[in-house]
Amino acid sequence: MSRADHSDRARSLARCAVLAAAAAVLVVLLSLLRTGPLIILQGLAGLAVCAVGAWWFLAHRGVVRVLGGALAVGAPAAVLALFLYGGLWFTAPAGVALWAGALACARGALRADRRPERPAAVRPGRPPRRPVLIMNPASGGGKVARFGLVERAEALGARVLLLTPGTRTDVEELARKAVAEGADLLGVAGGDGTQALVAAVAAEHDLPFLVISAGTRNHLAMDLGLDRSDPSRCLDALTDGVELRVDLGDVAGRAFVNTVSFGVYAAIVQRPEYRDAKAGTALDALPDLLAGGAGERLDALADGLPVSGQQALLVSNNPYSAADPLEVGRRPRLDGGELGVLGIRVDGAAQAADLAVRGALSPALTVLTSRRVEVRAGAGDDSDSAADSAADSAAASIPVAVDGEALTLPTPVVCTLRPRALRVLVPRNRPGAMDQVPELNWRRIATLALDRPGPGARA
Repeated sequence: MSRADHSDRARSLARCAVLAAAAAVLVVLLSLLRTGPLIILQGLAGLAVCAVGAWWFLAHRGVVRVLGGALAVGAPAAVLALFLYGGLWFTAPAGVALWAGALACARGALRADRRPERPAAVRPGRPPRRPVLIMNPASGGGKVARFGLVERAEALGARVLLLTPGTRTDVEELARKAVAEGADLLGVAGGDGTQALVAAVAAEHDLPFLVISAGTRNHLAMDLGLDRSDPSRCLDALTDGVELRVDLGDVAGRAFVNTVSFGVYAAIVQRPEYRDAKAGTALDALPDLLAGGAGERLDALADGLPVSGQQALLVSNNPYSAADPLEVGRRPRLDGGELGVLGIRVDGAAQAADLAVRGALSPALTVLTSRRVEVRAGAGDDSDSAADSAADSAAASIPVAVDGEALTLPTPVVCTLRPRALRVLVPRNRPGAMDQVPELNWRRIATLALDRPGPGARA
């Protein structure tokens, strides 16, 4: 498709987006003429009550938790009933549908208008002669066996090292031994934590690294555009691949490919029962972690900027892209040279409600990028003991989840990036490579909608 075709498509979609958004606003205004603005305020109040209920459910036990659950479920139902009673049984769904259409058209317009970005470090990949792939048969509920990954890899000339389920294996040492025996490519079919360990060895020896999406969540595979529904397609890179240069995260000398979590999530992952009962363990632990006790606050410095008193911190290898940072989705680039930082501090039900209503504008949420992040245990709010607390935090250890793996590290914990340190071999055809959702920019949408074809452009 030519650039002119892309421009025409972007312009048409932008105009559809503007018309749909205007129609949605018109529907709301007509509804207000009938019912008055009070119903909108009641809807926002219902959202706030729902958030308060969710906070009580997560941060308390017993009767308060039951009451919170009832509010979290009952408030949206009450708002829906209120809208129906107020005669919005048609206009409310129509407004939502129009706004959803406006968003879909707007994102389509931005995709069509997207200029070529700075090219990633892509070059033709040379088929490896002695590839070694480490596979975890238990990962992803048994994807290695279900997709015949061992047989397919060996048919393509790869040597496969199978991990033994239930046995603790030093994966990093296994990878180093493979390199010493002449491997010219290292790959992993397993979770992101295992991917990171082997990726560190590959980067150390400047060898290409192959990601096989056989884990449960496969965040790295998703951001590389790999097929997560059929991990066997990742093996196509062995015969028809291209090479990318991507950043590799470092936390206290340990590599990470996705995220390092501090605070609430990291403390939950530490519990031995978490692997077998994730939801139950989280619900049991959250009251202590959110209302004080085991999970105290965290202080961080992001390129020297203080981020204090956080209950949870997420540091990512390149920032995530989402209209709402709470909806952590995917990273548009893996070679941008910056860490993403997301911090959350909710001190009670009122702040939970504020976060639900205002989203990314709430002071409870911190979103920024940095090249170096230093995390310590929180010094607390008592200024008289600040010096003692700072000294204690310097010697403390805190729970950390590195790509989902539970660790305990001495503070300060320092996160940095090794820019473009990892060579990743990926298939030439990647189904998710172009499935990037651009940031929503209504000013750009309006500019596109008002744009006219230039001289010589097709009508």
